[in-house]
Amino acid sequence: MPYAARTISSRERLGDLVKVLREAVRGSRQDFTEGSLGRALVLLSVPMAIEMSMESAFAVADVFFVARLGPEPVAAVGLTEAMLTVLFAVAVGLGVSTTVMVARRIGEKDPSGAAVAAVQAIALAILLSFAIMVAGILLAPRLLGLMGATPGIIRAGSGYTTVMLGANITIMLITLLNAILRGAGDAAAAMRTMWLANLANLILDPCLIFGWGPFPVLGVTGAAVATSIGRSLGIFYQLIRLFGTQGRLRLTRESVRLDLGVMSRLIRVALGGMFQMLIATASWIGLMRIMATFGSAALAGYTIATRIIVISLMPGWGLSNAVATLVGQNLGAGKPQRAEHSVWLGAWCNLALMCGIGALFVALATPLIRLFSNDAQVVSAGAVCLRTISYGCLPFAFGVVFLSAFNGAGDTFTPTLVSLVCSWLVQIPLAYLLANWARGGPNGVAWAICATQFLTAPVSLLIFRRGKWKLRDI
Repeated sequence: MPYAARTISSRERLGDLVKVLREAVRGSRQDFTEGSLGRALVLLSVPMAIEMSMESAFAVADVFFVARLGPEPVAAVGLTEAMLTVLFAVAVGLGVSTTVMVARRIGEKDPSGAAVAAVQAIALAILLSFAIMVAGILLAPRLLGLMGATPGIIRAGSGYTTVMLGANITIMLITLLNAILRGAGDAAAAMRTMWLANLANLILDPCLIFGWGPFPVLGVTGAAVATSIGRSLGIFYQLIRLFGTQGRLRLTRESVRLDLGVMSRLIRVALGGMFQMLIATASWIGLMRIMATFGSAALAGYTIATRIIVISLMPGWGLSNAVATLVGQNLGAGKPQRAEHSVWLGAWCNLALMCGIGALFVALATPLIRLFSNDAQVVSAGAVCLRTISYGCLPFAFGVVFLSAFNGAGDTFTPTLVSLVCSWLVQIPLAYLLANWARGGPNGVAWAICATQFLTAPVSLLIFRRGKWKLRDI
């Protein structure tokens, strides 16, 4: 009888979990400042993890199809994506501050204040994107050359780079609008945005690259056009959600106005977030520059490996974003202890998740790279890189959650400082030394990435335990 009772209890718990997962995908109206933290974390993290995975799927899909064109087009995509990390840094940095401010206002039960903050962020994103658009259209080939591209890579990929930088407003807006939705706790809508955008990209990619059906043969440039169209469709859905009546946050005519006080606070937090992301992501540009010295095959293998790594890390990023939302809303509700408990719960869940992903990539590195390329040199370089970087998944799991907790509290300075020390003062010099002085070649860069994660995690933990982030006001 006790055994039967335990069996029924286990089935009930499984049934409850399935219900929560369904609610997470459909969308929830739960107040995340009340009730079970575990339930709140699942409701937020599941759609956020899927959303983040789908964002990185853009680059993976492009590489998958472009790889059929040869190593040089793949290398051009890799170098362009490295440049776009600067744009993503600006978008994500602004998104961090927007998520924080929206989450605080939602926690304070001030939805109109959250809407005004969202509008100020959108205005800033549009202004920034125009400046980047002009520079990208005029300077695409020169920028590729500065990244170390050979003449062959520039010929193959300058069109791709021009379109991606010229249409950067789609990257900026889809990232920012999803940050607004996440801050409001409407993670399911952000997830559906990426479903729609990626579905369009997957359909259009082969059509525009290879000229299927009535479409022209655009080669690698077609991948950029497909991605931009897909993101545009996602933005259209986001605007319908935010200006409609079904979401957790509604933008109205009254909220569409400039508020210099709110904008100044937003910019103050955003500058820290942007600088933080610029430091972290621009270091990847430095790594790509070092890798470019080892030839197109090594660069292509590294590009494929990092795209696989990035998409695998997205669930961890999604879970850390869920933690940031919980921290922001609970601090806004005056519940700092609940905010801290959400961080620890998220960290341990992320550790379990990332350990499994890391082990999978170590075991299946070569077959995974072969999904993208049959070139023996590309497969060899990519498999070694993928396997090496995967060893850093364990410390990454902890470090990313603690850094997101600071951001969720509005303390963007601390993650910025950690990124500066770990990414630039340690990772870049170490990568150069291991790749050249120690004659590690391309794998030296991969080992530097892995080693940096083992430094970032304990540093973040020590600062987090001091608790000053709980006192941050925005």
